[in-house]
Amino acid sequence: MMKRWMIVLLSACFYTASHAQQFYDVTKFGAKKDSSAKATAAIKKAIDAASKAGGGTVYFPAGKYLTGPIHLKSNITIFIDAGAELHFSDDYDDYLPMVESRYEGVDVYSFSPLFYAYKAENITIRGRGKINGHGQKWWNYVLNFPKDQPRNKWQLAFDAANKNILLTDDSAQMKRGFLRPPFIQPMYCKNVLIEGITITNSPFWTINPEFCENITVNGVTIDNPLSPNTDGVNAESCKYVHVSNCHISVGDDCITIKSGKDLPGRLKNAPAENYTITNCTMLNGHGGVVIGSEMSGGVKKIVISNCVFDGTDRGIRIKTTRGRGNVVEDIRVDNIVMKNIKLQAIVLDMQYSKVPPEPVSERTPVFRNIRLSNITAYTKQAMYINGLDEMPVQEISLNDIVFEAETGITIKNARDIELHNVRVNTKSGSAVQAEKTQRLDIDGVTAAKPIADAPLIKLNNVQEVLIRNCWPFAGTRQFALINGTDTKNVKLMNNELGDAMVVWGDEVKR
Repeated sequence: MMKRWMIVLLSACFYTASHAQQFYDVTKFGAKKDSSAKATAAIKKAIDAASKAGGGTVYFPAGKYLTGPIHLKSNITIFIDAGAELHFSDDYDDYLPMVESRYEGVDVYSFSPLFYAYKAENITIRGRGKINGHGQKWWNYVLNFPKDQPRNKWQLAFDAANKNILLTDDSAQMKRGFLRPPFIQPMYCKNVLIEGITITNSPFWTINPEFCENITVNGVTIDNPLSPNTDGVNAESCKYVHVSNCHISVGDDCITIKSGKDLPGRLKNAPAENYTITNCTMLNGHGGVVIGSEMSGGVKKIVISNCVFDGTDRGIRIKTTRGRGNVVEDIRVDNIVMKNIKLQAIVLDMQYSKVPPEPVSERTPVFRNIRLSNITAYTKQAMYINGLDEMPVQEISLNDIVFEAETGITIKNARDIELHNVRVNTKSGSAVQAEKTQRLDIDGVTAAKPIADAPLIKLNNVQEVLIRNCWPFAGTRQFALINGTDTKNVKLMNNELGDAMVVWGDEVKR
């Protein structure tokens, strides 16, 4: 009996070993690990061999590899070992022929992304190695784009591939016809894992899944210098996205959530939904975590937690404009520390670009049900909420938040706003200013450093306001200034004001 069981066990082990995924060492397929020749063809051979076997790991041992674009297939893992560096060519011709892609929310055919996959499943890029996009040549071309010259061969290739392109309201870049490729862009893929690697010098957006499902980005370092549009993680129109334990410093937004732009995005109607972002540090960049402005497919069910932003222009930023349409909703932000924020800690701006007012239609964007809590921020401006006349920002709450700022919270064109246990220490101006706002609950708002010549709370043309449970610090001369001909139904309850005054404008209906 014992011998029989041993035979069964050994047979099972042999079967498992024989069916385990194999390693396909790119150097065995002709790749030079001293960058003496492009390894593009050798890498493709390794991927094809692994794919033919049903899947496998394409392995890069320590060394430096020069390559053009790498196209992944289902059940393929790219393993970049410690000491291995992939250096991507900056020869534009290497990224032809053009492939189906998406650029700033518009479906196009364009230069191949550096890593690309189309309708693949179970794909992985992992390891402790580095991938370098050598983006400088791409950046220079865009920053110094030649004008008033005949269209070059890349523009002509773009024209030929995009004869029926659906343009956005602002189509200048598309008409230019030279679009930099994203670094990593899987399209319509499922079960994508990017883990452990270091990425630098992206030509354009760095990790940019499009229309994908079940994306995990874990333990990745992205280090792009000051450069145009080199966003870090930018998952667009995806479902079930998990970003964790990443360290990001880039030339644009660190992590962005998008879903298409203007009419092309509305017609595609593919939302970004069910994202979790946690345990990340974000340094240089325009924003820490940013939603929009391309949100025309909708953005919903997003959780951002346990992150540190240090040195970004803004912390949490949600932006859109007239013409985008659709809804940003069900957003939760919790347990965030922000330091050295150059502009605003929190932004909800529906007038990102200046488009004239228009009647409510499918072009009208909506922000609603956004909850922020347990945040400490050292910043220039604490918070900026700016809705539309025809569509206010709605259902926003702040809980247990401390701002150390030069200026305070500004709220315009908003409805159903709640501030609970919020401390706003400013160098000038009021802690909270609100205008053209309805149903505002100010509960336990304080400033530990009163400003002698400014009221703690300044309200103008507001309706249905409840100010309660406030206890201004000693030295606060004016607790609230309330004015505006449209102001009505402002109530103060359970406040311990001491010597602080409440000043009502003569025009206010009390």
